[in-house]
Amino acid sequence: MAPLSSPQKNNPKRQRLKQSIRSLIEFRGASELDQNQFQSTARKLYDGPAGAVLYLASKLSLHDPLVGRILKTRRFDVTEFRNILDIGAGAGQILGHLLRETHPEARLVACDLSHQMLKRARTRMGSPRPDYLSADLTCLPFQDESFDCVTCGWVLEYLKDPRHGLSEIYRVLQPGGSLFLMATEDRFSGMLNSATWKCRTYNRIELQQAFEETGLPWKEQHWFTPIHQFLKLGGIIVEATKPLEAAEELTADAVSTTTQS
Repeated sequence: MAPLSSPQKNNPKRQRLKQSIRSLIEFRGASELDQNQFQSTARKLYDGPAGAVLYLASKLSLHDPLVGRILKTRRFDVTEFRNILDIGAGAGQILGHLLRETHPEARLVACDLSHQMLKRARTRMGSPRPDYLSADLTCLPFQDESFDCVTCGWVLEYLKDPRHGLSEIYRVLQPGGSLFLMATEDRFSGMLNSATWKCRTYNRIELQQAFEETGLPWKEQHWFTPIHQFLKLGGIIVEATKPLEAAEELTADAVSTTTQS
């Protein structure tokens, strides 16, 4: 298991240099636009030509096969789940691997903000098994505790505040359920990715804190390969679990209410 990050003292000069580089390279819309405008920009991007080449880009960048390797080798084991939600499924970087690696009777639901990306995913997957649904991560159209697993690849970058999306993931996850999430990190390669795909980046420690604040503590950090880990490349790849205590607290509250009545 890879060690979890812990807060470290920042070097002021290094931080100032990093901020200067970010201001020159990173997409500014994440800070300058409100959330509705930010999401509208993302939807137009993925509905258009950029979205059409996303699947090829994920192959060329090796993101697609490397994600598949994590699932196939069961570093994140999806074989045990029966109700899986793939958020931001558009290009099928995760969905295609879920089709191959999950139990054949497992329910797969693919959602994306872009209608066009969902159409592309449906065509590429060539399978009647997944259900496809257009949905906003901050307002998921599912009942509480509907899924025992949620996968979310490179979607959180389109939220100004990650807690708005993480709280929805927490809501639809069953107690003890797992989240597998990938996000763009605020390193140089991530900044270039931000400029290309009009998204924001995340500081690893700050994102970990956001997870904890929404009740989804990190269970493990993953890396595509040892080389990625050594060079700190590939972005933030984490596994989180919704605590079982969430169900116990609800049961205790229900018992208390019944006793009082």
